[in-house]
Amino acid sequence: MADVLQVPQRVNHVSDMLIPLGCLVSSHKFLTGVIEVILKKVIFFAVASMARGRADSGESSIVEYGDKSLRQFGLKGERDVSESSSTLIGGEDSAIPKTIPVCDDRLSELIPCLDRNLIYQTRLKLDLAVMEHYERHCPVPERRYNCLIPPPPGYKIPISWPKSRDQVWKANIPHTHLATEKSDQNWMVVKGEKIVFPGGGTHFHYGADKYIASIANMLNFPNNNINNEGRVRSVLDVGCGVASFGGYLLSSDVITMSLAPNDVHQNQIQFALERGIPAYLGVLGTLRLPYPSRSFEFAHCSRCRIDWLQRDGILLLELDRLLRPGGYFAYSSPEAYAKDEEDRRIWREMSALVERMCWKIAAKRDQTVIWVKPLTNSCYLKRMPGTLPPLCRSDDDPDAVSGVKMKACISRYSDQMNKAKGSGLAPWPARLTTPPPRLAEIHYSTKMFEKDLEVWQERVDNYWSKLGSKIKAGTIRNVMDMRANIGSFAAALKDKDVWVMNVVPQNEPKSLAIIYDRGLIGAVHNWCEAFSTYPRTYDLLHAWTVFSDIIKKECSPEDLLIEMDRILRPKGFIIVYDKRSVVEYVRKYLPALHWEVLTIYDIDQGKGDDDDEEDDHAVLIIQKKMWLTSDSIQVLE
Repeated sequence: MADVLQVPQRVNHVSDMLIPLGCLVSSHKFLTGVIEVILKKVIFFAVASMARGRADSGESSIVEYGDKSLRQFGLKGERDVSESSSTLIGGEDSAIPKTIPVCDDRLSELIPCLDRNLIYQTRLKLDLAVMEHYERHCPVPERRYNCLIPPPPGYKIPISWPKSRDQVWKANIPHTHLATEKSDQNWMVVKGEKIVFPGGGTHFHYGADKYIASIANMLNFPNNNINNEGRVRSVLDVGCGVASFGGYLLSSDVITMSLAPNDVHQNQIQFALERGIPAYLGVLGTLRLPYPSRSFEFAHCSRCRIDWLQRDGILLLELDRLLRPGGYFAYSSPEAYAKDEEDRRIWREMSALVERMCWKIAAKRDQTVIWVKPLTNSCYLKRMPGTLPPLCRSDDDPDAVSGVKMKACISRYSDQMNKAKGSGLAPWPARLTTPPPRLAEIHYSTKMFEKDLEVWQERVDNYWSKLGSKIKAGTIRNVMDMRANIGSFAAALKDKDVWVMNVVPQNEPKSLAIIYDRGLIGAVHNWCEAFSTYPRTYDLLHAWTVFSDIIKKECSPEDLLIEMDRILRPKGFIIVYDKRSVVEYVRKYLPALHWEVLTIYDIDQGKGDDDDEEDDHAVLIIQKKMWLTSDSIQVLE
């Protein structure tokens, strides 16, 4: 227990108030004039009343641990809410909090943009039939719970990869209902202090490894290996459960974006990430998934309970957008084999739909059917006039995903892909370092691509040398590159036993296409909002010019720091590469966040930085301390 920091008992919160009291509210420019004066008075009297109530009952006062909230509203005169983040960079230290409150116990698994309580409280009008309630709905700044998310009582440092694929600490995700509900399917089993994953699934009770080999055998892939000699690298698994399918694909050098919503099996993605398996919280609802077109060679649905026929087949057409030319869709479901009239009807209608989409059956055996997409636009152009679904309009950008509604149309291939009769990608692992054909779409030359790889290899080598003894085998597994550009940071980690979630800004979706073309995975995201993941899911966050970027967008760097703390595991690392002034600003927040500096160093501007060359850059490497509340300490003891 010597290396565990104990923090004061968490602050309570009031869920039915406009502002969650006791939490750090970071909302620059958000109230002015009369509204601000009225709100100050309301909060003042509410806080005073709550504090008196807790004083009478012997509980900690919200004023004691949450007075940053009061400072934000000017009640203590330390900071004016109208000050923007950009004016504070390099400004007075009085704006930096000495402490940040700890959230209530009930927020230990908070996902701010997938928070059902927010939906209930704000009375959002959502269509449940099309899964809108499982899509992202982010709180406005004044409703954000900007406090530090506490780990659950008894939390332990996660089990290292590769052991973590098969077992995790029960205390870290104290939810065992799936073990009971799916006991006949071998999803997971509770064994003492651990939860064990035998590798089963709804459709593959006897193990994902055997199921994967059977799929490869159906497609006549060499040696029953699903990677097909490196031609299959990227897989999308929809309705993935606890991601055992994706976990077992890793040994074949196949990386899977395991996708599931925060639904009745709400902790399935949390288990996947705790196991060290790539996963993302998302749903096939009304919006395009945050991935560019032609990203995956293979899509998979095993009893995923999706109605593929709804809304003119719009969900299947979203899969079509994401699959590469010649890509496969493996579908294991009763409709593919059952004999009752309803299943037979669904099968007939689904078969007719995919035929009109120019898909063909590549293989069908027992309970699984595998369709394959065409290599060119030829079939689409030969369809009879008026055939549904139609081709998408010529001005539709299939790579535009941020807030873009799904469309019930077929995205045709680009001229380059059509002429090449495929994606034109090298097999894995050569794909990682081979310039892909789509590189020209972002105005990158082969020389620029190679230089970018060289620069990032040098930077990553430098990072690891600075981290030194702090990194041992298994210390780092889940990595996020928060502004990935074309993925060269992740490529430089190729010899390390890690996977990387490559995040690109909303205005750069085509660079994410390059990342997928290199055999990597990622998502489009706006860092002015919270990421779609559970707390404590990443071991390393790489923030290359991320803070400068959100400051330009007039978003809050303080909010981003607290979001990074939310998704970073205790003892995890952060690498901030940014302007020297920004790095120094971030550094001032470390005590309040319970982070510590491992090293800081300047960057030689002759090394290829493409952004604000006149401003010196620096690297700050940070480690998050392991801290527990008094309740958690008692559980451990």
